[in-house]
Amino acid sequence: MAEHVDDFLRHLEVSRAASPHTLRAYAQDLKAFRAYLEPQKVAIEKANHLHIRGFLGVQSVELAPASRARRLAGLKAFYKFLTRRKVIEVNPARRVKTPKLPQRLPRAVPVDEAFALMEAPDDEKLLGLRDMAMLEVLYGGGLRVSELCGLDLDDVDLKQRTARVLGKGNKERICPLHEGAVAAVQSWLERRGELLAKPAKKQDPHALFLNFRGGRLTTRSVERHLDRYVQQLGLQRKMSPHALRHSFATHLLAGGADIRSIQELLGHASLSTTQRYTAVSFEQLQKVYDTAHPRA
Repeated sequence: MAEHVDDFLRHLEVSRAASPHTLRAYAQDLKAFRAYLEPQKVAIEKANHLHIRGFLGVQSVELAPASRARRLAGLKAFYKFLTRRKVIEVNPARRVKTPKLPQRLPRAVPVDEAFALMEAPDDEKLLGLRDMAMLEVLYGGGLRVSELCGLDLDDVDLKQRTARVLGKGNKERICPLHEGAVAAVQSWLERRGELLAKPAKKQDPHALFLNFRGGRLTTRSVERHLDRYVQQLGLQRKMSPHALRHSFATHLLAGGADIRSIQELLGHASLSTTQRYTAVSFEQLQKVYDTAHPRA
C-alpha cells in the first residue's frame, strides 16, 4: 500500500494544490493508522469502519477532538481516492462520524496590549528590528503564522504597501500593510544582510524573515519570540500568533469594517469561517442597533 499512499499524496499536491504542511499531516495520519492495524494483521485496504473507530478511540487519549477530526478527514480522503482508483469498492470511513468540536472563539487581544506588543522589541538591535517588522506584518496584515514565515523578499512591495501571501490550498491574496509595518520592514531590510554575511548551512537569501544563522524563520520560532515579549511586558494572558490574527479581524470589525471585506483580508473561502473568528462586543452591537433600527 506504500505505492497507493505515495500516489494519494502526489494527487493532493498536484491536483488539489495541498500545502507541504497538509501533505505532512496526512502522511503522518496514514502512518499512525497503519501502525494501529499492524498488530491486528489487517492491511490498510482491508480495514473497515470498526477499525477506524477503534483507531480514533485510541487517539482520544492523546489527541484533542479537532486533531482526531483532522485524522478522520485524512482517512476519508485516502479511502475516497482508493475507491475512485477501483482499489477498494466501498469507503469504510464514510460510516464514521466526525467528532463533535467545541465552538471556541479565540480571545482577541485588547488594542492597547497589541500596541504595546508592537513596540516591545529593541529597535537598536538587529534581531529586535526583525521582530518588530515580524509583529507589525503579522498583526497589521492579519497573516497566518505559516504565511508570515513563507514570505520572500519579492512578495513585499513597500511602495504599494502590500504583501503577496500564499495561503491555504496555495491560494494567493494581496494583503495591505499600514505605514508602521512598512517602516518597520524597511528598517529591518536595511540590516537584514548582516545575517547572511557569514556563510552557514541552510541559509535562505530569498526569505524575508531570517533567524540568526540566516535561515528562514520557522513558525515555532515566531511563537517562541512572541512568548518572550508577552512575558517581558508582564501581560496576564497566553498569546499566540493566531490570537493576533483574530485580533486583527476583531479590531477591524469594531472600527467599522464590513464582514465581507474582512473575509477577503483573512483569505477565508467561507464567510461562516470569518464570522467565527470575529467577536463583536455588546457595545458594538448596540451601536449598530441604534444606527440601523428604525425604532431605535
